[in-house]
Amino acid sequence: MELRDYQKEIVRLGINVLKEHKFVYLAMEVRTGKTLTSLSICKTLAVSNVLFITKKKAISSIQDDYDLLNPDFSITIINYESLHKIECCPYDVIICDEAHGMGAYPKPSLRAKLVKSLIKLNKDPYVILLSGTPTPESYSQMYHQVYAIERNPFKQYKSFYKFSHQYVNITQKKIGPTSINDYSDGKESILHEMKPYMISWTQKEAGFETQITEEILTVAMHESTHNMVKKLKKERVLQGQIEVVLADTAVKLMSKIHQLYSGTVKFESGNSGVTDWAKARFINGYFQGKKIAIFYKFKKELEAITDIFKDSITTDLKEFKETDKSIALQIVSGREGISLKEAEALVYYNIDFSATSYWQSRDRMTTKDRKYNKIYWVFAENGIEHQIYKTVIGKKDYTLNHFKRDLLTLR
Repeated sequence: MELRDYQKEIVRLGINVLKEHKFVYLAMEVRTGKTLTSLSICKTLAVSNVLFITKKKAISSIQDDYDLLNPDFSITIINYESLHKIECCPYDVIICDEAHGMGAYPKPSLRAKLVKSLIKLNKDPYVILLSGTPTPESYSQMYHQVYAIERNPFKQYKSFYKFSHQYVNITQKKIGPTSINDYSDGKESILHEMKPYMISWTQKEAGFETQITEEILTVAMHESTHNMVKKLKKERVLQGQIEVVLADTAVKLMSKIHQLYSGTVKFESGNSGVTDWAKARFINGYFQGKKIAIFYKFKKELEAITDIFKDSITTDLKEFKETDKSIALQIVSGREGISLKEAEALVYYNIDFSATSYWQSRDRMTTKDRKYNKIYWVFAENGIEHQIYKTVIGKKDYTLNHFKRDLLTLR
């Protein structure tokens, strides 16, 4: 196994940072080889036991990289949701993949707390943080990614609130009649403090020349879909023989309309149903005979897809790589840490409100040697997806304020 020249350089730099500070943050853009680089750092350090924490979908590909590298150290690969199952075995290195997922604030997430406990139990191990987007929405996201590490640059601040007085422009925002502190405007000085611990590498620096083009395909949904949206906008409720769709708040109205335009809806009972198979039929026909990767948003959309694609679709990454089947993945679980390079095209059944989901998921087919990627967005005719797309490509999340503005234009 031969690393690329830039990966060798990152390994060299990473070891120097680890020896000085006991942790390093590899801010390497997607598809530049964060996993293999971090494992190579461990191999060079000559450690014995490594804990690699990642997302469930990425476990198999990390195991493949470990097998390919064939290092002397043993490895435990586990997803964040299963960290409570870890029995303390002293780990020399803890690697946190997609570390920005620990960046919730002002209070730490359960994920961040579990990682903190593990680091404490293992008595100051080396820590390697990995992310292509360390602070995708706010510099404030950095604090809880590193607060568990003994030598982090913000160690003097025992809580995010104390940290925020120095590093955040705190403002007020209204939630209904109440005003609360808004900590999203983190100062750029946060990244300045992290500079000695971070190694950044872009796709361009790595020699990637991939061109990504996007095309919007418009689908005529069943007339009943448009009728349901009209009725919901006007009356805020859809009453069926058994189930009820209630949109008694603006947030619920936004969510229900978003669901309906892709052919599913969640009922007030908690159950969900497929209401329109138009998108699934369109994708199946348009990409007939091609191996594709489909990103969907709502769980029930997978049922619509499998209803139409039958046995030609899988949700298992290993089966996708080893057969001619296409794959369907939920956007949030599939946007990070996996490669879909076997796909001929990336097809979005729906679109997420998050700009992070847009920018991370669209790079899943990219490789060093692939020069061209094609992405297709399947939107309902006169649906809400067009407005969401215009917002997220501008690196902004689609919010309730956007929806209220766009509601007047929906058919």
